[in-house]
Formats: sequence, C-alpha cells, structure tokens
Amino acid sequence: MKQGLYGLLAAGLLSAILSGSPVRAMAEDMSEPTQAQPTLPQEKLTIVSTSGHHAFSVELATTPRQQQVGEMFRTQLPADSGMLFLWATPQQSDMWMENTLVPLDIVFIAPDQRIQAIAENAVPRSLAHISSHGPAAATLELPGGTASRLGIMVGDKVESPSLTKKS
Repeated sequence: MKQGLYGLLAAGLLSAILSGSPVRAMAEDMSEPTQAQPTLPQEKLTIVSTSGHHAFSVELATTPRQQQVGEMFRTQLPADSGMLFLWATPQQSDMWMENTLVPLDIVFIAPDQRIQAIAENAVPRSLAHISSHGPAAATLELPGGTASRLGIMVGDKVESPSLTKKS
C-alpha cells in the first residue's frame, strides 16, 4: 500500500533539503519497491468502539520510504496487527493496493483521533484510489474484514502513543 508517490517524493525531498541530506540519496531510496520491507518499529494501538476495546500491535510507517512500501509484498497479516501511517500534518490521504497481496481495511484517522472513514476489504493489487475524504492525521491498515468482524465504525476513538504525541 502506498501514499501518492508524488506526495511522498515531495515530502521526502523537502525533508532531505531541510536536513542537509543529499537529494541523490533520497531519489535512490524512492525506487519502485520489489519486496516486503522488514518489520518496522511497533507500538500498541487501541480502537475504542461501542463493541469494546480492540487492541492491536501496529508497525509505525513514519518515513517516506516506509510509507511508500507499506504492506506491499506481504502474504499474511496476523489478526491483531496493522500498520499506522503517521502524517507530519493533517492531509488528504489517498492510498492504493499496488503490489499489496492481501485484502486490507484502511482506516483514516482525523486530527481528533476519531475514525473519519473506513475502506473495508480493499482489493489486492488494485490501483483504485482509496480516499480519506478530507484531512487525516494518520492512516491505519488492518487485515481485511477486521472492521466488520469487530464492529469498528466511523466515529470510534483510536488511541496510541504516537497519536497522543501529535495532539
């Protein structure tokens, strides 16, 4: 799963310029992914819903490259896992399933840490854009069918250390 490539390139280029890093190294880092990325740093995340408190262990996709690769090329996801894409500032989040081999539920999180939109069972390998329908502070990918199975809905609260730091 990846965020719009042009947006990632722009964000990465700006980051490279501001940090003094060579732009050439950044361009090489954004080449087309060909394999799954190693497991990223993880933290606990809870979705507080009318159906209960649902706990997950999520990987944190914080760099442009991590966000570009996302869940690509992975062949399975544990039921209580996910990947949290943390945006530097609230932004329109457009995702797609290119090179993603398993269905995903894509949960868009508003700046107030509430779920603003859910795309359930996104189709593997699809290039169809999946939209947050407005500025999102973060995007959460869960195994396909999770939202329905657990009764997770728009308006539910998402709690994690990384989201709390952003507030």
